[in-house]
Amino acid sequence: MKVAVTSPSFSKHTDLIEKMNKEFPDAKLNTKGEKFSQTSLIDYLKGYEAAIIGLDEIDDKVLAQLPELKIIAKYGVGLNNIDIEACKKRGVKIGWTGGVNKTSVAEMVIANALTLLRNIYQTANLLSEGKWEKDGGEQLTNKTVGIIGVGHIGKEVVRMLAPFNCTILVNDIINQDDYYKTNNLIKSSKEDIFKNADVITIHTPLTAETQNILNQKSFLLMKPNVVIINTARGGIVNENDLLEALKSYRIKAAALDVYEEEPPTNIELLALPNLICTPHIGGNAKEAVFAMGMSAINHLIDYKLINL
Repeated sequence: MKVAVTSPSFSKHTDLIEKMNKEFPDAKLNTKGEKFSQTSLIDYLKGYEAAIIGLDEIDDKVLAQLPELKIIAKYGVGLNNIDIEACKKRGVKIGWTGGVNKTSVAEMVIANALTLLRNIYQTANLLSEGKWEKDGGEQLTNKTVGIIGVGHIGKEVVRMLAPFNCTILVNDIINQDDYYKTNNLIKSSKEDIFKNADVITIHTPLTAETQNILNQKSFLLMKPNVVIINTARGGIVNENDLLEALKSYRIKAAALDVYEEEPPTNIELLALPNLICTPHIGGNAKEAVFAMGMSAINHLIDYKLINL
């Protein structure tokens, strides 16, 4: 089976390459770190029966030019970049496992919450400029945390928050009342989370319903000491509105790992002293990268066995 891999990080991972060489010795890897346009992506995948896809957009226009393609294995957890209905229409299988990087992302959420609440980021930066400011901030313990999106990652955040004795407000489009009851979670509207949470973390896909749900209007509802964390998808937080809210200290601080445009180009936003900016690494702990890669490979192995 002819396999092409588009993801640069997968293509440079020694253990994943070793596994690919064993299972698919003729696989094409993106070792040059190429970022594909729609045209170059089609050229790269042309003639291949299987593809391991990271963040590349796979829509009906792309699939129409790739009649040989039979399976897409997702390297990662989000399916926003793959047109599922177009794949169904053209008989292209999707290999995907949810939650393989949940621990990696959830650890980053907790780390950002602690770092911003305790002023670790802010005071460390001041000290690097020679400014000695002893402001230890607030503890995460006993705070109110709002989680919007209670899937694999949201649930992992809930698990990791257990030692901190937080009040946890949750919001999701899926009814999960039994899970909420078992874990002492408070089912809440987004507006109630905006008004009452000390920490707000987002774990939803980017859809028409979730785009810009954190905006000027929602920031005005929040406590002035709130910390906002987005490790989900760029576009969920309106970056211009966030810039103004942070500049004016309408809200205390925020952490972004995802952006409307990646890499981001809004230098004013990136330079804010009360904003942690990281380059989309939430799910990229070494262990998570390996787990995501092995998941993608195993989906291709399963497909090959079924279609021998």
